Amino acid sequence: MTLRAAVLGHPISHSKSPALHRAAYAKLGVQLDYDAVDVTEEALPAFMAGVRADGGWRGLSVTMPLKAAMAAEVDDIRGVAGQLGVINTVAFEPVDVPGGVRTRLVGYNTDVAGIVNALRYAGVAAQPSAVVLGGGGTAAAAIAALKELGAPSVEVYVRDVGRAGEARAAADAVGLPLQVLPLTAAAPAVAAADVVISTLPPRAADGLAEELAADRAAHGGGVHGVLLDVAYDPWPSRIAAAWDTAGGRVVPGLEMLLYQAVEQVRHFTGLEGPVPAEVIDVMCDAVGAPRRAF
Repeated sequence: MTLRAAVLGHPISHSKSPALHRAAYAKLGVQLDYDAVDVTEEALPAFMAGVRADGGWRGLSVTMPLKAAMAAEVDDIRGVAGQLGVINTVAFEPVDVPGGVRTRLVGYNTDVAGIVNALRYAGVAAQPSAVVLGGGGTAAAAIAALKELGAPSVEVYVRDVGRAGEARAAADAVGLPLQVLPLTAAAPAVAAADVVISTLPPRAADGLAEELAADRAAHGGGVHGVLLDVAYDPWPSRIAAAWDTAGGRVVPGLEMLLYQAVEQVRHFTGLEGPVPAEVIDVMCDAVGAPRRAF
C-alpha cells in the first residue's frame, strides 16, 4: 500500500506545501506520497470519512477555509490547537486495541511555531507592540504566537468587525488583551507597531499598502517594525513592497510556511527529536526560502 499525505484547502493549486514535503521525504528516504487536494468546507466531512476508510494515510496539512472545521473531524486535539480550536495539522497514530490496531486522528496547530520561529529569526524585540491584519484561523495562530513572544496586547484589524470570532476566542484562550478595529483605520497603528502580521488573503491588503505609500510620499512617513505577510503568492505582495520601501523589515510568508511544515514532517513520519538541518536545507531550496542558522 502506498502511504499518503496531502494539503487540503480551497483553492489549493497555488500551495507550495507539496514541494516542501516531497523534498523532506526524499531526503529522509521515506516513501510517502504528498499531494494537494481541493476540498471545500461543505465537502470536508465526506472527504474525511473516506480518509478514515483508507488505511494508507499518514498526515494532512490543513489550510483555509478548513482550519476550524477540521476540529470536528479528529479524535484528539493536542497542544495549543486545543486552546484555539484551530487545526492545521492532522497526524495518523496507530493505537493498539483488542483484536488489532486502529488509527487515531490527532489535530495539532504548527502555525504558531511557524510564526514564532519566523519572527524570532527576524529579530523581533521582547514584548513587542503588535498588530494583526485579519481575524480568521491564521489570525488565531498569530495571536497565540504573539503571546509566546511576550506581546502585552494586540490590535486586530478586519474588514468586518462582526466577523472576528476566531481571533476573539484565541485572545481569550491565551489571555492576551485584544481590540478589534476596522481595517480602514489600520494605517497609523501599522506604521507604529513593532510587529505586524498580515493574515489577509492575497491582495486584500493592497489598499493599506497604498495608504502607507501615500503617507511616505506626502510626509516622509516610514515604519520601523517587522512585517510578516503570510500570503506568498504573488510575491512580493504590495504591502510587503510598500513596507520595504518605508524602511521596515519584511518576513515572507514562505518562512512561516517552512517552519510550520518542519513540524508537520516530524508528526507525519514519527521522527524522534528535531528534523535534521540537512532536511530543512533541501526544504528551503525546494521553495526558494532563505536558509537560516537552525
